[in-house]
Amino acid sequence: MPRTLIVEADGGSRGNPGPAGYGAVVLDPETGEALAEAAEFLGTATNNVAEYKGLVAGLRAARALDPEARIHVRMDSKLVVEQMSGRWQIKHPDMKPLAAAARAVFPHEQVTYEWIPRAQNKHADRLANEAMDAGKNGKQWEPRDSRAALDTAAAPARSAAARAADEAAEAAEAPEVAEAPAPGWGAPDLGVPATLVLLRHGETALTPQKRFSGSGGTDPELSPAGRRQAEAAAVSLAARGTIQAVVSSPLRRCRETAEAVAARLGLEVRLEEGLRETDFGAWEGLTFAEVRERFPDDLDAWLASAAVAPTGGGESFEAVARRVAVARDKLLARYTGRTVLVVTHVTPIKTLVRLALGAPPESLFRMELSAASLSAVAYYADGNASLRLLNDTSHLR
Repeated sequence: MPRTLIVEADGGSRGNPGPAGYGAVVLDPETGEALAEAAEFLGTATNNVAEYKGLVAGLRAARALDPEARIHVRMDSKLVVEQMSGRWQIKHPDMKPLAAAARAVFPHEQVTYEWIPRAQNKHADRLANEAMDAGKNGKQWEPRDSRAALDTAAAPARSAAARAADEAAEAAEAPEVAEAPAPGWGAPDLGVPATLVLLRHGETALTPQKRFSGSGGTDPELSPAGRRQAEAAAVSLAARGTIQAVVSSPLRRCRETAEAVAARLGLEVRLEEGLRETDFGAWEGLTFAEVRERFPDDLDAWLASAAVAPTGGGESFEAVARRVAVARDKLLARYTGRTVLVVTHVTPIKTLVRLALGAPPESLFRMELSAASLSAVAYYADGNASLRLLNDTSHLR
């Protein structure tokens, strides 16, 4: 008879999405001995992604011990247990490749799943928290010399907000039609994505007046309100502890915002020319109403087509998209698997979001981005992207 191994796995996110990590342990069912452990800091991710990543890591650790073993998985995530057991449909696009990766480790008939209360999943929970703590310090988790303390020490309790987020995510994935196990090859493990955390600069004197302020104008500095916003963003990002590099548009308002954050994080600011704001030509410094009054036909044409530039030699949204895409690709090549703060402007951020979603150019007019707001996009090794956050201003309240 083949041996049986128990896999316990967990994952967590301090923010959902936020700094995330997973933990997994392979146990001998007779002695309770921990035969293998795995944990990893993931950068910015959701609870559910972290839980699935923990499952995949635990299954792979068990396979390394004995590919013929029967595996009994125990997790406190009802969502993962029900989906992997085939009783709940997997609707979220981020979950499908992870579930496929889990199914690919062992034949379906070798694995069973059981939901357990969180109190019975302390070992994996602690490993996940250790991974997140390591990430907060800019490191990856490393195994301890002794596992004995892990079996008895209590893991830090999750907040009520985190538990509520888990429950909301499970409710959103509530059972409809059971999805059959994926035939053929499972999806590859795509590894840790490169995550661009997108911070719009703080206010300038022009911001509350809603004036066009691009790269062809006066290059204004932050106002006193903008400096306070930049500092609030810096405090929040430092508390999260996930930023590993800071990149900024060369324009002054972004540089000042980026420098406020970098000073808190102990990082340097790298400038990227491709992240500058649109050149609005003759519209620089004007309000929308003023442009409507002075250049009505040009404004109508601009609103109707991304290929049209503002009056007086400005820059079209198509041109902006080309240079922003080049800047994005440079960042992804330079910061593979890392979390990078990108301090830039309204149009570049909206463009990165639009490109990540595969949305049409007119979607630029359907997004709102407040001063000093945070957004985030994760980029995977297969070329796909996932929008994780948009226009978060909670740190400003």
